[in-house]
Amino acid sequence: MQKLPVTHYPQRRTQLIQQLPAGSAVILSAATLRYRNRDAEYPFRQDSDFHYLSGFPEADGVLLLLAGENPRSVLFCLPRDPEKEIWNGYRYGPKGAVSEFLLDDAYDLDQLNAKMVELLAGCQRIYYPLRDLDLGKRIDDWRQRIKGKARSSIPVPDMLQDLDPLLHEMRLFKCPQEQAMMRSAGELSAAGHIAAMQSCKPGLMEYQLEATILHCFAQQGARWPAYNTIVGGGANGCILHYTENRDALADGDLVLIDAGAEVDGYAGDITRTFPVNGQFGQDQRLLYQLVLDAQLAAIEAIKPGANWNDPHLQAVRVLTEGLLELGLLSGELQQLIDDEAYRTFYMHRTGHWLGLDVHDVGEYKQQDDWRPLLPGMVLTVEPGLYIAPDCQEVDERWRGIGIRIEDDVLVTEQGCEILTAAVPKAIDEIEALMASAKEQE
Repeated sequence: MQKLPVTHYPQRRTQLIQQLPAGSAVILSAATLRYRNRDAEYPFRQDSDFHYLSGFPEADGVLLLLAGENPRSVLFCLPRDPEKEIWNGYRYGPKGAVSEFLLDDAYDLDQLNAKMVELLAGCQRIYYPLRDLDLGKRIDDWRQRIKGKARSSIPVPDMLQDLDPLLHEMRLFKCPQEQAMMRSAGELSAAGHIAAMQSCKPGLMEYQLEATILHCFAQQGARWPAYNTIVGGGANGCILHYTENRDALADGDLVLIDAGAEVDGYAGDITRTFPVNGQFGQDQRLLYQLVLDAQLAAIEAIKPGANWNDPHLQAVRVLTEGLLELGLLSGELQQLIDDEAYRTFYMHRTGHWLGLDVHDVGEYKQQDDWRPLLPGMVLTVEPGLYIAPDCQEVDERWRGIGIRIEDDVLVTEQGCEILTAAVPKAIDEIEALMASAKEQE
């Protein structure tokens, strides 16, 4: 699998430290192992912020960055333990952490309390994620220990500040190497969706289609999906976060698949909706084309200088106008938009930031205004229509149809780049791909 060069991690640490006043410290905790049942853990996935600054892949570590004339990066991690490594796998240990991840120092975790008190003495500010309550309790303990030991001339860190705004603003802008990771994640994700279209047929279980996608990801080197895969056939496609994936796919239904591969922590995020039997029905075709037109209009609005909300406004206008023409809404177009009448059928926004987290970090507004789009930002564009099977406001012919079309889009100097363009979304392209797969069976 592709990985970012290890030199990126000290560069990021330096970039963060340079934004802080002298006498500041940054503290982050790694993710911990979570148990699925008794001795069986869930697959480990590193905390995104911790990964961004260290690249260190093991659980339970603590990262300390010190700002000043002699900035330092210090990691506390589990020590090498040959006996435990027989059972649970190789550990880097402090020496390996320093050599492999270009840190200044590293110590065993059992030295954490004593060393942290020593290293934080003289600091005035501590930046950490205020949402991390467990880390907050540890920091309070270290501060109390420093107060108990400190001479009157040694400052005790008495200013606690939230790290998230600084760090998450850094993460919002993807450098060229990160863009390459996300381009790869988009390509791998697209291949999984293509495989699903090619293998889909009536009678297949939703989880079997999911297995096809995950197999394709793994075959290409993506060990994990970026999130739990959604495979919703028929009315299940109207459930936005449907992940049970337990029903049979019926002839004549659509199936909505939301799935993405993860490459070195970076997420792909694609949704495609297509007919189980390979041919769109007349009503399905009308609604699908409407969603596609909305998505294309939203993507066209993405360029430097546009604001975050512009793609959403374009999608809403196209969807509302189309719902009027099809008779699912009635009234005057602008009034329906102002009243958000579309929300009966389209209840989410058109996109979100994308990166190390699927719903990635970064503010959407600055001083109460939607922030401008700038090169290096990556966002999804995912309009949809979901007509519940029990919706009495519309004719029965429309009920139980759920459609979403989602791509990953990088803002560039010239406009934008669709990172997930390899998977078809035009009606005739989808039908041709599925027909070709049937011919080859």
